[in-house]
Amino acid sequence: MINPRNILLVLVGSAIGGLLRFISSYLIQQKLGDRFPSGTFAVNLIGCFFIGIIFSLAAKNAQGANDMKLLLATGFCGGFTTFSAFAIENLELFKSGNHLTALTYILLSITLGIIATFAGTLMFK
Repeated sequence: MINPRNILLVLVGSAIGGLLRFISSYLIQQKLGDRFPSGTFAVNLIGCFFIGIIFSLAAKNAQGANDMKLLLATGFCGGFTTFSAFAIENLELFKSGNHLTALTYILLSITLGIIATFAGTLMFK
């Protein structure tokens, strides 16, 4: 449900996650060089690890689980990296037996995402 409390939880989590993504990605990239996008790569993996922890803890703790998911999964991980949301959605699809849907989602997201990015760059070239 969208209410002021839920909006505030997502807003605070997103602000913190976005700031930490910026700092972490920058520091990692500076440390490892620019031959590979290691900052983004590391942030995506860290975000996936965190969202896995958050969903596991939320499943064990029904009381406060929604607030935890809003603040930490939707907010923090969403601000830190949307790749973590993509990963948890696919994991849930695989766990529920929807393998074809998961594979289709993965393939379409990556392929069409790259195509859409390319199209966007062409618009203002």
